[in-house]
Amino acid sequence: MYFCGAMTKMNETNVEQLYPSIPLAQTIVQFCAAKNIQQIVISPGSRNAPLTKGFTANSFFKTYSIVDERAAAFFALGIAQQIQQPVAVVCTSGSALLNYYPAVSEAFYSDIPLVVLSADRMPHRIDIGDGQTIRQTQVFEPHLEAAAYLTPDVTHATATLLAHPSQSLLAKNASAQQIKARQLEIQQDNEKSINQVLNTALKKCGPVHLNIPLEEPLYDTTPTQLSLQHCFPFSPQEASLDLSPFLNQWHREKKKMILVGVLAPNSLEEKIVDFLAADPSVTVLTETTSNLSHYTFIQSIDTFIAPLEKSGEDLSEYQPELLLTLGGMVVSKKIKAFLRTYSPQQHWHIDQKKAYDTYYCLTHHLKIAPVDFFEALMAQKKENVQSNYCVNFLAQYNKQRLLGLEYIKQLPFSDFKAFDLIFKHLPKDYLLQLANSSTIRYAQLFALPKLTGINCNRGTSGIDGSTATSMGAAWISQSPTVFITGDLSFFYDINGLWHNYLKPSTRIIVINNQGGGIFRILPGEKDTPAYDAYFETVQNRSTKQLCKAFGFGYRSAASNLGLKWQLKSFFRSSSRPQLLEIKTPRKLNDQVLLNYFKAMQAE
Repeated sequence: MYFCGAMTKMNETNVEQLYPSIPLAQTIVQFCAAKNIQQIVISPGSRNAPLTKGFTANSFFKTYSIVDERAAAFFALGIAQQIQQPVAVVCTSGSALLNYYPAVSEAFYSDIPLVVLSADRMPHRIDIGDGQTIRQTQVFEPHLEAAAYLTPDVTHATATLLAHPSQSLLAKNASAQQIKARQLEIQQDNEKSINQVLNTALKKCGPVHLNIPLEEPLYDTTPTQLSLQHCFPFSPQEASLDLSPFLNQWHREKKKMILVGVLAPNSLEEKIVDFLAADPSVTVLTETTSNLSHYTFIQSIDTFIAPLEKSGEDLSEYQPELLLTLGGMVVSKKIKAFLRTYSPQQHWHIDQKKAYDTYYCLTHHLKIAPVDFFEALMAQKKENVQSNYCVNFLAQYNKQRLLGLEYIKQLPFSDFKAFDLIFKHLPKDYLLQLANSSTIRYAQLFALPKLTGINCNRGTSGIDGSTATSMGAAWISQSPTVFITGDLSFFYDINGLWHNYLKPSTRIIVINNQGGGIFRILPGEKDTPAYDAYFETVQNRSTKQLCKAFGFGYRSAASNLGLKWQLKSFFRSSSRPQLLEIKTPRKLNDQVLLNYFKAMQAE
């Protein structure tokens, strides 16, 4: 017999521990405790009351109340991003569930374990015209690692169940013995399904869904704890892969490129970084979100490619023979275009879970942890092959980078200059959260200091949920957090601040260029009524009143001098979170950025 969760206990006032009286609700709560799913983000509702009461009554769980389900799911995503463990979200029945979808898809593509626990009406009450009774089965199916649509209990509200003309769970004349036997069968099946789904979240590090039909009465509790029979721990499988052919080929190739996408901080030890940096046949290209840096690595991919691309030069000398990729999604469109044009002979992707054929030349998916591959490579202790590949890359990159730095010194106040000043003043002990669109792309152009961590929702790369994700990450992180976002992203996700979990050490920087500034960089007619309204979406709102509503201290800057002055004190400790709004010239930003790449073209 396997008892999950805490045994019946007495708190400081000697009040007996109570559990949901509905067996299925209690089973869910116990399973979450057994699987160490401690962080639970709850949105208010009636149908999910048994789950809410179960989680909040157990001191093992850390529970949060967030009204907006979309914001709640992204807040949970931010927590899971930081702790690298499953986090559960709990909602009532009906349209509430659908608001989780943006975060579910982000979790799916970012490999983040998000556990969706949705209360539901009884199956025979769906599609009969009652309110908030939508079809909740399979709503996330293309973007889930696993799901189970659980069977309702028949020993709870049995009279109500038998009285319904459309139910098929029990025979109309079922005896007490038959009802008990059916309940045991249902309990066993539900336990097996719950165990399998939660273990999948742990194994595959992705989103899962448990749909939980519950019948009234919903608020009753019991001092009796269920004993679970099918709660078994997750046992990770050891990868068995013969690396010999790959290691041997690695040592033969003279032009090897390593491209690193999204990685958690400290994914690769310093000895591995130094090992790669010492190999003259290896060029390492890193993205801001890779949390990986070395002075010999190409830390701004577009700074290298864009000027050469614009010059029309033949770039075949930089074409790798072997491309090794690791980490998640890559931001740079230019490296994608380069590798699709100058294809390597071999492309290996190292990841225990999946491999995308992003560059149209994938030859091998090595299903192991990157650290295991590099440690096996280092263990061979072979001499590096002679090559000028890294030297040539670095010479060209540093030449262009120095030209770019000279250009930045002369910049007028603009988005580009604002990012330059922000990163120069950014304390190293901060966690950096970045919004999508222009924000993450500007960040790619700078060699950032080694921070506690750098994160961005690059799974789907949408602007929705950036604020809520950052606030979840900020709440759980031991480090102070700064979130940099654009005005449209910030206003779009303003409910990401509508809760009680805002740390005084949190900082938000809003680059307000009065619209979707990235559209000014893209091809197309600009400054027409249709363009202003439907693409750039010009707006004249300020964040000042929002800061007042959500309890943030407010600052603003609209010049280089003003921004420098604000940044001097912005990161100092304070009794409440702070927001800095930087108002930049809408019609100048795109030209400043495009001229940056022109300034780096070889003469």
